[in-house]
Amino acid sequence: MNGLYDEFLIAVHSVWNRRWLALAVAWGLCLVGWLVVALIPNSYESKARISVEMQSILSDKVGVDSRERKKNMERVQETLASTINLEKVVRGTALNESVASDRELAGKVEMLRKSIQIKSEKDNLFEIITTSSASNLSDAENAVLARDIVQKMIDIFVEENLSGDRDETSQTIKFLDAQLAQREKELQEAEQKRVQFETENLGLLPGIGSISQRMEAARAELGQIDSQLSQASASLAALNGQLSGTPSSIATPGVGGGGARAQLAQAQSTLASARARGWTDSHPDIISMKNEIAALRGQAAKEPAGGGGYRTPNPAYSSLQSMRAERQASVAALQARKNALQADMAQLASKQTLEPGIAAEMSRINRDHDVLKEQYNKLLTDREQIKLRGQVESETDSLKFRVIDPPSSPRSPAAPNRPLLLALVLFVGIGGGVGTAFAMGHLQTSYPTAAKLEKASGLPVIGSVSQVLTNAQRTMRGKKLRMFYGTSGALFAVFGMLMIVEFIQRGMVA
Repeated sequence: MNGLYDEFLIAVHSVWNRRWLALAVAWGLCLVGWLVVALIPNSYESKARISVEMQSILSDKVGVDSRERKKNMERVQETLASTINLEKVVRGTALNESVASDRELAGKVEMLRKSIQIKSEKDNLFEIITTSSASNLSDAENAVLARDIVQKMIDIFVEENLSGDRDETSQTIKFLDAQLAQREKELQEAEQKRVQFETENLGLLPGIGSISQRMEAARAELGQIDSQLSQASASLAALNGQLSGTPSSIATPGVGGGGARAQLAQAQSTLASARARGWTDSHPDIISMKNEIAALRGQAAKEPAGGGGYRTPNPAYSSLQSMRAERQASVAALQARKNALQADMAQLASKQTLEPGIAAEMSRINRDHDVLKEQYNKLLTDREQIKLRGQVESETDSLKFRVIDPPSSPRSPAAPNRPLLLALVLFVGIGGGVGTAFAMGHLQTSYPTAAKLEKASGLPVIGSVSQVLTNAQRTMRGKKLRMFYGTSGALFAVFGMLMIVEFIQRGMVA
């Protein structure tokens, strides 16, 4: 322990013997350090906090949910420090006074980008921080500039969210209108192309009226016509047979008389009329009439020719002729329809080889038309929805802004901490002077004590002689000591003066 104490005393004595060197180094370091600290410009910081409330029941109903509004807020936060917005800040503050060219404007924008911070404390709370340290402005002007920058940023923040959404909605609707007009034109062209294609290839297209279906329908109709033609031909043959057995005229007896022939003719006429009404041979009346006609034929055969009367046209024969004409017309019409169907089937069979290509082309045209129609309907729906959302956001205030903390007016510089730096320079200067004196003491080959000399030389030291000063030397030493104390005190006096000047400047800004 005594050894350490002795070493400490030796170090103090070494520094003390070189106190003027230590003082000179301290003065030099302090003057240089204080000059550097004085050249550091003061930067003033201003802060503000904004609250954004995102509450709207109607907005949620039309699709403007809180997540989307939060996403919009994040987008605005990211684009708030964009070059365009920072140029607005430069134009709207005192920074514009020192801007004379686009290059200087770009420099101011870069300076602002480094000095502005936008922090999101919570989901709906933002803090804007800016610092101003313009060298061409005084401290008071820098403090006012920092506050003005924050206020301008708040104005831009509100403008970006209120008018920005409206501008974006208007631009989106304008874009959708242009797209709708283009899609409508393309849709009309596709519809005209489809109609023209259907007109040019009528009967070759798939679906209702295609070749295959028309062929099947023609075959089915041809089978029905063949059946009807067979029935009509058989009915006509039966009618011809019946007509051949019916006399064209009958003998009419004299006045008051009648004969079997006249009754037979009347019965045949009644039978023909019944058949003309659609009665079949199994009808009871038809069976009765046939029996009566058979009996009258036997009586007419026994009756003498002429019957003693005159001959008149047979009504039954005339009725059967009329029925034969109708059956012949029906058979001819059915035969003509059969020939026409056979011709159509032959023509369709020749075109059937073209149907796959025509069907593929029609499918492509329909597909293009359906795609265009679907896109048109989707764009129309999107436009109406965006238009409704824009009206809701602009008329219901889905985003409400509230400035919680207005831009602060800085009363003291945020950086640098000049009093602390001045004190650090003083301590560094004193430490540098003491360190220099201590190092010089170790570099010189002198021994402060006899023990050091004995240890270094390895020889015993017989004794040591203390320094003896005369009165004149003591007077000179006292004078130098007073000069040393005065110079050292002057160093601390300069430090105190610098601190006073610093606080006076701060008071002037406040």
